[in-house]
Amino acid sequence: MRREAPTVVALLLDDHDFLAMTDYRSFPFRDYGRYLYHLDGLLRSLHAQGTTIAVTLFDPDRYAHYCADTRRPPDTLATRVRYTAEVTTAGPAILYTRQPLALLRTQLAREADRHATRDRATDLLAAAGQCPDCPEPFAHCAFDRAAHTLLRLLEAAGPGAHHFVCSLPTGDGPPLLAAALITDSGDGEIHLDDAEAMVLCTVMAAAELTPRPGGLVLRTTDDTGTDTVHGWSLHPEGPHPLTEAEVFDAYCTDPETGEALPPEPDVHYRAGFPLPPPLPGDDPHAAR
Repeated sequence: MRREAPTVVALLLDDHDFLAMTDYRSFPFRDYGRYLYHLDGLLRSLHAQGTTIAVTLFDPDRYAHYCADTRRPPDTLATRVRYTAEVTTAGPAILYTRQPLALLRTQLAREADRHATRDRATDLLAAAGQCPDCPEPFAHCAFDRAAHTLLRLLEAAGPGAHHFVCSLPTGDGPPLLAAALITDSGDGEIHLDDAEAMVLCTVMAAAELTPRPGGLVLRTTDDTGTDTVHGWSLHPEGPHPLTEAEVFDAYCTDPETGEALPPEPDVHYRAGFPLPPPLPGDDPHAAR
């Protein structure tokens, strides 16, 4: 029964979040390092008992809003426990498998970023309403087209380890950024992380709605260890292949500062290839 009763542990991800919680007198810690030490001990103890543990994100700002909305007293252990049970379980979570706490925090931060990216892209798509070409919601059709595009790119890329990165300017905040590693072993089997692929396709789908084009970069490592980079700009009508020079500029420019970055050794920069035609049986509405 212990193994079938999962435990949720909420983690304060950094010292800034931790500092916000020290404003509550009932919060028992005053030093972030000591907090992490005891948290690590708790996780190890639960794991040793055979308990399945999901580590979620405790966001002090969301906690304050939760307390205001529910009119629960924020400075109590009972409210923190209730918030963890009711709110954090719907957010980003990482399965604890005795990984070092530093790695766990990194994994949770990445999952939180991916979760936030998915939510922002989903909101963009939901606001579009109904698809102009059919009775379905626009979000469904755009996602189908994005997934179809991804499969056709994988078909054209061939066997190898394919790392896709999609960046999409939204005009009202930081750009949406999604990445996924998809491996094609060449025997018809494709290996991927479902959550990564879903967020990638959602951001690609949102590119049909943004005023500025997005970008999609594919870095492929073949069985000899050679890395080749291709790139496309994303438009409402679909991806447009970039030239070799444009791929080089996109990959060798710091996205935050705009400064040039040195090219990586043994990496080949190539133009984006055109999408292959749809396969027999493909939904014509899914391909543009």
